[in-house]
Amino acid sequence: MKVLLVGDVVGKGGRKAVRRLVPELRKEFGCAFCIANGENAAGGAGLTENTAMELKSSMVDVVTLGDHVWDQKDLLHQINGLPFVVRPANYHACQPGRGYVVMNIPAGGQAAVINLAGRVFMGAPSDCPFAAADRIVTEVSKRTKTIFVDFHAEATSEKIAMGRYLEGRVTAVWGTHTHVQTADDRVLPEGTAYLTDIGMVGAEDSVLGRSIEAVLHRFTTGMPQRFTVVDEGVLLCGAVVEFDPATGKALSIQRIQRHAPK
Repeated sequence: MKVLLVGDVVGKGGRKAVRRLVPELRKEFGCAFCIANGENAAGGAGLTENTAMELKSSMVDVVTLGDHVWDQKDLLHQINGLPFVVRPANYHACQPGRGYVVMNIPAGGQAAVINLAGRVFMGAPSDCPFAAADRIVTEVSKRTKTIFVDFHAEATSEKIAMGRYLEGRVTAVWGTHTHVQTADDRVLPEGTAYLTDIGMVGAEDSVLGRSIEAVLHRFTTGMPQRFTVVDEGVLLCGAVVEFDPATGKALSIQRIQRHAPK
């Protein structure tokens, strides 16, 4: 069985690319379901009910989030009504939403999707992601051996450490947040697929999906500047993981990049 993983979706252009490309990619690679990070889907900052439903209608089964989860304030009142959306599980328990979901796979069986946030170089306060991973993996492994973890983190070391920490206990661990796809996709010795960062669905000619000129102005002058999202020339970055649902072990992981049609 295969799953399609999609990187951070940035703005309207990213959502459009998902709408055009995800159905094609699922058919091309024979993917039973799709997981995408949507924390930048609404205007480049956060998620709304409407943008979540747009991703859902584009054949994304689970939407994960990250440190921009509450940038769109309406989501505070909407997220509990979006059972396919997960926010970092190691955020404070008083926050609305859920940190993981166990979904039925169309081809049969179940899969758990867990969202965690890193603590190194990350502004949002959070509890220990390793402790949260232990707690949730122990809980969901009673229901399914197929477990996927989106680790939304900045530091490469923290992401690699999480992959090694969960090696053999989950099907796949991949990083989001930096928007730049890394080249270290591999199946770890104990059967966990790993990729430090899956990349983004955003403009190729940009700085992390934002206007090059605006970002350069900030860096070269130190002055405040609005970072405009670039919606044209979008590149979808992601990965396809093949796994055995009977054991929860990954068999392969393949990075993908695909330009959105003009």
